[in-house]
Amino acid sequence: MAEANRADTIRKIFAAYLSNDRKFVADAFSDEFRFTSPFDDNIDKATYFARCWQNSDWIERHELERIFVDGDAAFVTYRCTAKGGKSFRNTEFFVFDGDKVKRIDVYFGASYQDGKFVRQQP
Repeated sequence: MAEANRADTIRKIFAAYLSNDRKFVADAFSDEFRFTSPFDDNIDKATYFARCWQNSDWIERHELERIFVDGDAAFVTYRCTAKGGKSFRNTEFFVFDGDKVKRIDVYFGASYQDGKFVRQQP
């Protein structure tokens, strides 16, 4: 898969979150998919959808700021803005196996409420 196609797949996954298109995301993930974040460690695809997939009605928009693709790996940094004014910036590391996403590791960034920094509790 060309690097441009991987970047396009990432863009389409983020668009699918906004449109609450779970089927598209599930189809984009490999059967061996694993997910890690500050809340989850190496969970499988079924657990990811049970724990992490939520109705996206709370999201106003995603702004994909950067996508760097290097072979089978990619980083994406984005700002997510919620309808209530909260926003945050995260970076995700994607690993591809062919045309499917095999792994995502999420790194959380700072959060803001109406443009003001909000300290997160440990």
